[in-house]
Amino acid sequence: MGKALVFLAPGFEEIEALTVVDILRRCGVEVTTVGLTSGIVEGAHGVKVVPDTNINEVKAEDFDAIICPGGSPGYENLRKSEKVLQLVREAAGAGKLVAAICGAPSVLADAGVLRGKKCTIYPGLEEELKRGGGKPKGKLVVTDGNFITSMGPGTALAFAFELAKRLAGKKKAEEVKKATLAARGAKFK
Repeated sequence: MGKALVFLAPGFEEIEALTVVDILRRCGVEVTTVGLTSGIVEGAHGVKVVPDTNINEVKAEDFDAIICPGGSPGYENLRKSEKVLQLVREAAGAGKLVAAICGAPSVLADAGVLRGKKCTIYPGLEEELKRGGGKPKGKLVVTDGNFITSMGPGTALAFAFELAKRLAGKKKAEEVKKATLAARGAKFK
């Protein structure tokens, strides 16, 4: 199974970060949550999480995937971090999986790794992708080579399973999708 790094910046979107961590771990992926500093990180909606480690203790070469959750101001905090941008560049340069959701695809644009890539972002932020050379598509989840991007909190489960297929294999992702009832989809009346 693969190894994934999930950033937790102050103001991260809890649904996006924790859904990805949960689904990937259920699929047997070794997930490391990484804070931008040591200690507790508070999400955009007040959920406090203790990351497994901090950004100064990780190297891109130790992971198969680098994942950037969104949230406000979470994605802004990610894009302000030169260390985050460096890790994203190193992972992309090594052909590793690089993924972002909500506003966080702007982090990939800032890192300069989206040039010519199909991608998506939270609606209304498409100019961020174009500025970085990305080709925005109006889809919930977009995969282009080793890049996976997604639109926002409501797309977190689809994003997580797309990551799971790549890191744990389609069969394992489908097993977990069935076990969590995600295969049935949400029905509202």
